[in-house]
Amino acid sequence: MESSRSKVLIVLYLTVITSLMVKGVRGWTGEIHGRVVCDVCADSSVGPEDHVLEGAEVAVLCITKSGEVLNYQAFTDSMGIYRVAETMPEIDRWDACLARPISSFHEHCTRLGEGNSGLKFRYNHPSGYSHAVRPFVYRPTNVPTYCI
Repeated sequence: MESSRSKVLIVLYLTVITSLMVKGVRGWTGEIHGRVVCDVCADSSVGPEDHVLEGAEVAVLCITKSGEVLNYQAFTDSMGIYRVAETMPEIDRWDACLARPISSFHEHCTRLGEGNSGLKFRYNHPSGYSHAVRPFVYRPTNVPTYCI
């Protein structure tokens, strides 16, 4: 009798502890995404000659509400889009971030466009939402003659 009572108390104790732990931790998910493009004519406007850059490297640095610094590295896909996503406790969610282009591996479009050194922003989105960063632009070292 004493043995079964002890087992019931242990199960009850573990149930209470587990429910308290689960209630105290709320998950938060965020995403940052953007695009990297090649401005072929270096004219700062999107035209039919411009194209996305696959494999371009982007760094995203975020500071959490608790003060931790997180550094992410992302590469663009075939659509020229990079994504950084994280799931963490609500109290540690992103507070402010800096996205900056690192390099373009496209042999003809490697010069970073003016005003594209990085973008700082506050991350004020609730869980499950994303932040879109304006496109980063690279330009060719030699503008093709059909652009002139």
